[in-house]
This record gives sequence, C-alpha cells and structure tokens, in this order.
Amino acid sequence: MRVLFATSEVFPLIKTGGLADVSGSLPSALQHLGVDIRILVPGYTAVLNALTDLHHLAHLAHLPVIGHAELLLGTIQETQVKVIVIKAAGIYERAGGPYADANGLEWLDNPVRFGVLSKVAAILGGPNSPLTDWHPNIVHCNDWQTGLTPAYMKLVEHAQAKSVISLHNMAFQGCYAPSWLPTLGLPSTHFNPEGLEYHGQLSFLKAGIFYADSITTVSPSYAKEIQTPAFGFGLEGLLSKRGNELKGILNGIETKEWNPKTDPHLVKNYSATQLAGKKQVKAALQERLGLEINADAPLLGVVSRLTHQKGLDMLAPIVPQLLDAGCQLALLGGGESELENAFRHLARNHLGRVSVNIGYNEPLSHQIMAGSDMFIMPSRFEPCGLNQLYGLAYGTPPVVNATGGLADSVIDTNIITYKNKTANGFVMSEPSSASLLHCIKQALNVFKNDADAWRQIQKNGMSQNLSWDKSALEYLAEYQKLLA
Repeated sequence: MRVLFATSEVFPLIKTGGLADVSGSLPSALQHLGVDIRILVPGYTAVLNALTDLHHLAHLAHLPVIGHAELLLGTIQETQVKVIVIKAAGIYERAGGPYADANGLEWLDNPVRFGVLSKVAAILGGPNSPLTDWHPNIVHCNDWQTGLTPAYMKLVEHAQAKSVISLHNMAFQGCYAPSWLPTLGLPSTHFNPEGLEYHGQLSFLKAGIFYADSITTVSPSYAKEIQTPAFGFGLEGLLSKRGNELKGILNGIETKEWNPKTDPHLVKNYSATQLAGKKQVKAALQERLGLEINADAPLLGVVSRLTHQKGLDMLAPIVPQLLDAGCQLALLGGGESELENAFRHLARNHLGRVSVNIGYNEPLSHQIMAGSDMFIMPSRFEPCGLNQLYGLAYGTPPVVNATGGLADSVIDTNIITYKNKTANGFVMSEPSSASLLHCIKQALNVFKNDADAWRQIQKNGMSQNLSWDKSALEYLAEYQKLLA
C-alpha cells in the first residue's frame, strides 16, 4: 500500500504544535506496518536546512499563482521516512513561522501557500503526476492547510487515489473570500452549500470534509463532540451527515522521543519500577528555574499554548491559593498577550515559587514534564491532546477537563478506579476556576497524605501502552476499507 501523507508541519523538521508530532510519528508507525509512505510538506527554510540529503525528484507546472515548483526528495534520519518537499522560494522560504510572520501576523498569501500544498498533493494522487515510479493509493490530508486536496482530486485532477482527511482541531478552518476561487483554479460552479461555500466564504476545511472519501479525527470522544453545536464550529451538520464515515482514533506518542528511561534532556533517567530518579529531575528543574529546591513542595507543570481553548485563564486567578497550599508552578508556553502578562505578573510577585518561560523550548518541555509532580491541562476542548499522554508516560499525573482525548485517556482517581488500578489522573467536573481548584486540591490531598496511592497512580499511567502501535493499525484498517 502506498500512502501520501500531506501536512503543513512535521517534527523534527518544523513544529508549531501537536500536528507536527502526529505527522512525525504516525507515518513512522505505518511504515513499520509495511506501508510505503511518503510525507509531503512545504519547503520552508527550516525544512530545507534540516534535510541534508535532498535531491531533485520532479518539476511541477500549472500551479496556482506561482506556476512552477520543484519537488525534492529527502529522508527524516530519525525514522527513515521519505519526505517530498515542495521547493517554491517565493511562498515558503521566508523569515517567520509556517502560518505567520515573526510578529504573529498571518501571512496574507496563506490561501496560495496552502492552496499550492493541496494542489500538489492532488496532482501526485492523480493521472497527471510527474512521478512515474510511485503512485499513492491513499492521499491522507491533515487539517485545513491540506483541506482543498480532496476537492482538487475530485473536481480537477480526477484522481484515482482515495482521500482521507484527519481533523486535528475544528477551531481552525481556513476561511477566505470567494475571490480566491479563480486564483486557486477551483470551479465556481461548486461554490455553494453542497460544495466549497461556507457562509459566503471559501472554507478549506469544509472542502476537505465535504469531498474526502473518509474522515478521521484524533479521539473517539472528539468524533462525537464535533457533531454538536458546542464543538462543531458551524460544521456539525455536515459532520453529522457524514457521521458513518467519521472515525475517531486516539493519537499515540513517539515513545523514542518521549520516554523517561532514555530521555537525553533529563539529568537522571527513571522508570515505573525506579521512580527515585524523578526526584533528582525535580530538584534539577527547580534549580534551573530559580524555584526553591524543596522535594515536598508540589510542583505543578504547564506546557501549553496560552489561549482560551487551553483554559489557562482558569488557572491564573487561583495560583495565589495554590501557593498558599504550598505549591510551586512551572509554566512554558506562549500565545495571547493578556495571558502571557498575567502569568509574568505572577512570576514577578512570587519569586522562587512561580517560573514562567514565554516561548518554545523542547528540552525544557521534557524537563517540566518529568520534573513536575502533576501536569495541569484544563482545556475547554481538546481534540486529542498529547501533553496529557506525555504526563502519563512520565509519571506526572494529569489534571484535566473531561473533553475529547482528555476524557478518553485520563481516568479520574476515586475509590473504584484506585482499587481496580485504572486511576491515572484527576478529572474536573466542569471547565471553571472553582472546579480546577477543587480538582488540584484532590490531587494534593493524595500527593501529601498517601505516598503509596500516589505511586500507584503514577505506575498506572506509566504502565499503559501509549505508543502509536494500536492507532496505526486502526488507520491501516481505514485505508484497507477504502481500497476494498
């Protein structure tokens, strides 16, 4: 089976969030199952610099706006997965991130940048592909950035390959003015509710959902949630209509990258049977962050985008009460300036007890995950979430809201779940500051007063198989079903 995996970011080449982690891990797991898979990604400067073995693969013509582009082929050394890179300097090789400039302002030509990505994926899945020795049976798209691919495949390229779109976050839909239609080479006859149109705009994501042969999303609970007005962001009707073709598959994690036994970012490695090393990691983290080195102080960890979705605005007001309860806080992330400033203010006012690092730092994210006593993740909605899975793997019980993948992976600690050894974290009753405070205090009660119970909760999480093995088999089954 040959699969083209089209994505706008992939770890370790370029990353802004969880999509990159999935795009790096899932293809590798599928390759281990015998799938002949290639990742398609834009040729950002960071990608060109990261792949050292790039060589010419093919030329492409008749692309929207830019006309021509070159395809390069390389290999991710860590996984040996092949990568097809779209080299188009005018739209991809620039300072800033994949979606926005250095000031956080969205690139004005994003419809072109991701229209080209979608178009190239469709061409490679169709009869006009310049690749003579490799034709995919499946084109697997991811989120709005590749959402036009199924539309191009059906309406323009008449591709024989089947299309799958994975929905990682319904909040981002890629909606643009209808004037982009002719620019992107899409037929205006399909700009209507039964096609590309979404409330008068061209929606990349709606196009993907409407025209894809199969739809997946990143957890079973999220698959149900997005068919409701609360989580569907206006597309719940279409998703309900296609409910029989919508499959929720919980993400796994890259266990080579995220494993406390082997993690190179930690001063001491540890495991479920040798948890003592975690205390050394905590002490080293406290020292690095300028926190009081105190093994008994419950250290709360946060690694997150600072946005309304992630619910950290529920945490900021209760930090003083948590500090009164003896806690420390280590936060890494960035996002909305109001939230960034609120946490900076807390750090300035509570030196030695609150550490706030604004930005992205991969080694520090590992150290916070390992050195914290519990991981705080009160997301209002969370399609899957990976950080709670990292918390489970690192013996750092997550405190979460019961939504999406959080509900599917974190089992609340109570008398029943503790006795049957399934308890692995703490679950809020509702998304509010009061509920979050109550939930953390429940966790603190166990942490401070019952060391044996706390170790059991840690071991329950660490003993789970959180790898991509099971999930990759489910994706393979979806591919096989389509081809059958």
